[in-house]
Amino acid sequence: MSSPATDRRRFPSLAYGLILAAILLLALLPLISVLVASSIAEANGCPLDEGSVHACLVAGHDLGELLYTLGVLGWLMLASLPLGGIGVIVWLVILIIHHAAWARSNRKAAP
Repeated sequence: MSSPATDRRRFPSLAYGLILAAILLLALLPLISVLVASSIAEANGCPLDEGSVHACLVAGHDLGELLYTLGVLGWLMLASLPLGGIGVIVWLVILIIHHAAWARSNRKAAP
């Protein structure tokens, strides 16, 4: 037979942490793509702008078009950052409500 202490369930903090990480990653992906593109372009002495594709030879391959695409994807930050902020607020409200309900149910189950 199990004791009441072992019947209590732990709060799913790992799941909440993973969800927060996913929200932040999705919100920051456009920023990450711009940082990667600018780092590669700067390390190889290549110009990078949103106006046109510039040739950029890296290890014998022209990455100019890829770097241009990664750089232009930064414009998605106009949507992803506000939506990510809203996602974090919704996540926080759900976390607070769930934690309060979990704590209340554990207090009732305690002897």
